[in-house]
Amino acid sequence: MKNRDRIIRYYQGTDNGELAARLIDLADSAAKGRPYAVSEFVSPGAVQIGETIQAHAPALVLRTFGGYQGAERVKLAFVSADYDGPVDFNLTACRVKWDSRYRLLSHRDVLGSLMGLGIGRERFGDIIMQDDGAVILADTALLQYLKQNFTKVAMVSVTVEEMPLSDIAPRQEKVKEIKTTVASLRLDAVASSGFGISRTKAAEAIKGDRVQVNWQPAKGPSQDVQEGDVISLRGKGRMELAQITGTSRKGRIGVLLKRYM
Repeated sequence: MKNRDRIIRYYQGTDNGELAARLIDLADSAAKGRPYAVSEFVSPGAVQIGETIQAHAPALVLRTFGGYQGAERVKLAFVSADYDGPVDFNLTACRVKWDSRYRLLSHRDVLGSLMGLGIGRERFGDIIMQDDGAVILADTALLQYLKQNFTKVAMVSVTVEEMPLSDIAPRQEKVKEIKTTVASLRLDAVASSGFGISRTKAAEAIKGDRVQVNWQPAKGPSQDVQEGDVISLRGKGRMELAQITGTSRKGRIGVLLKRYM
């Protein structure tokens, strides 16, 4: 692919050089005769990388799929523009059940138990929590392994079975709009206002690698953010700097934040 090295160098600045290289290799395999090539599960920020690659490969079309409408973690498919057949994303929904009367488990519990089995994060997508269990979107090849080995979450016995993707409801998120002013567009200032924590605690979270900007590790408390940026804080969810509304006479910056609950 033309501009391969330039694309990789650009994304190395956001610690995504290796991912960009892997996605370029996928795109090249589709451009050289395969009808399509599908990636592993990636974070939402990787979609932008895929779009950049597709822009430099006009013979390809980029498709994304995470198993249901509104999925955050998805697979990317580089598809030959001449191919009009179906794309197999090799994706399965796994229904995990436990006794809800025994213990209410969290997303972190399920994620930790999966990682404890040695399964790489790229092998499964979203984890959708429910009252008496969870739905895990995973590589189809993982289904039998999960049935046999994913038997406990935080010491609670669980069972795994396949379920149709069509049974998964579209993602629905509650959005809380926060209109406020900040002293500057530094990450710690905006995170403090959006997540309702002190600026000191926001800075500590950033230094502790618990904050991401556009699904990339934050560079530091003084990092500037801009309109459209998505900020996530582990344990608190995520928010978007939806709009910069102006500057007050005292020099404070008005912002509209959308926090996803």
